[in-house]
Amino acid sequence: MRILIVEDDAALARGILSLLRAAGHAVDHVAGGEEALSVSATEPYSLVILDVGLPDIDGFQVLARLRARGDQSQVLMLTARDGLDDRVRGLDLGADDYLRKPFEVEELEARVRALGRRRGGDAAPEIAIGAMTVNRSTGRVEVAGRLIELRRREWAVLEALAARAGQIVSRETLQAEVFGFDDPVGSNALEVNVTRLRSKLAPDGPAIRTVRGVGYMLDPSTGSG
Repeated sequence: MRILIVEDDAALARGILSLLRAAGHAVDHVAGGEEALSVSATEPYSLVILDVGLPDIDGFQVLARLRARGDQSQVLMLTARDGLDDRVRGLDLGADDYLRKPFEVEELEARVRALGRRRGGDAAPEIAIGAMTVNRSTGRVEVAGRLIELRRREWAVLEALAARAGQIVSRETLQAEVFGFDDPVGSNALEVNVTRLRSKLAPDGPAIRTVRGVGYMLDPSTGSG
């Protein structure tokens, strides 16, 4: 997923960034609410991890303005507050989940995975496409019983395509989900990762089709199984 972290605690933000990037996500970070609104207006985020206590405008105002302009990104709110009223307020404004600080990293990871599955319209952690299985909870990929070792960005490409198997995914959508805005990205970086992924899935896994001038599609009719 392409994820935006809105958190003014620099140490906490660095920890979440490292955790989620290691899990294969493209992650950006801002420290204030106004900056979050500005960035999210131009960048397509699947998930916004939004702290309630921000230095300029609070997370509730950010969430309200996101929803008012029609932004459908999933929102996981973080708060040090313990009041039920705050949780209810956030959910009523359109938050998808709520996590109280301090939290264990395993719980944050689990909630992000669950929101990712919900975004894809599938609550199950495992996707089976022909001879390939993709477990979004563990990051494990197997083709015809063979374990496939993937780099972080190869995993991000595969997860994005597998969640939309049989559908054309535009090049712009893939780039937005795989690379953060501060990632050093060459002009052919996406193609390089797709080429590597094709090689690793062959010969038994589903093929990644190039739709010239548009994007890519994971073809569920190919591969054994």
